Amino acid sequence: MKEAGNTGPWLAGLPMYNLTPAIATDWHTWLKELEASLADVAAFEPGSARQAIDDIRPVHPAAIRIVDDCGPDLDAFWSNDRLLLSQSCGYPLTHALAGEVQLVATPEFDVPGCTGPNYRSAFIVRANEGLASLADCRGRRAALNDHDSNSGMNVFRHAVAPLSAGGRFFSSVVTTGSHRASMEVVASGVADVASIDCVTFAFACEALPELTSRLRVIGQSVATRGLPLITSRRLSATALEHLRSALDASIDAHPALMRRLKIRSFARVPLADYESIKHIEREAAGFGYPMLA
Repeated sequence: MKEAGNTGPWLAGLPMYNLTPAIATDWHTWLKELEASLADVAAFEPGSARQAIDDIRPVHPAAIRIVDDCGPDLDAFWSNDRLLLSQSCGYPLTHALAGEVQLVATPEFDVPGCTGPNYRSAFIVRANEGLASLADCRGRRAALNDHDSNSGMNVFRHAVAPLSAGGRFFSSVVTTGSHRASMEVVASGVADVASIDCVTFAFACEALPELTSRLRVIGQSVATRGLPLITSRRLSATALEHLRSALDASIDAHPALMRRLKIRSFARVPLADYESIKHIEREAAGFGYPMLA
């Protein structure tokens, strides 16, 4: 759904990896630093740089508004014409948001399961459960965060598809609304297996050890491009390049913060790289397994 509105402040919000209040605060701090960096460029850079930031900051002083709660309809937030920066999942990028946004960059995270701009999902079960592989999970209960999640659904479906029969593999599938909730229902015994974004799982291992100690990883998904940073399709090409430069500069300018956020760099990858997400969707359908079931 297209969110109308061509005036007012540009919006910035990062809803994807806010696993705990402390982590959410770090993401907010990073956005504040980026805002200051863009303001500095506007103030001190001549010529094209100033013009680019004029595109970003058309209304002063309410130039950029950092949104901590992006609301329940993330597609509407992401497709807002005034979106300056957010992070979406790759599955909406290739489906609901196709043609609605621009790809800014893909973070390269320094966590197990990530290689450059690629990431994987970890398949998790209860630590005390006698399950050693996905094949052992036949007839068990699965949890997924959302049906339009690449890490929680799409790659999970792709891994299960060759094991399925008649379009079924699990006895039931519960939708939890978040990766943290999926981990919690597995740990508590409400579900038996889930697919968790490896970045989320790394944050959880560090911030929620009482939860992850009750879980065990039994495998990993195929690799796909990681969660993309996106912006409005209205942002000019020049402004987009200066936004990318601000991202790159933040690595060296705020090393302790970026280490806490586990970001080592930002990759500028072509949008076509995300087509692999649709490719593995088609592969699952080829096995007669179009939905996680």
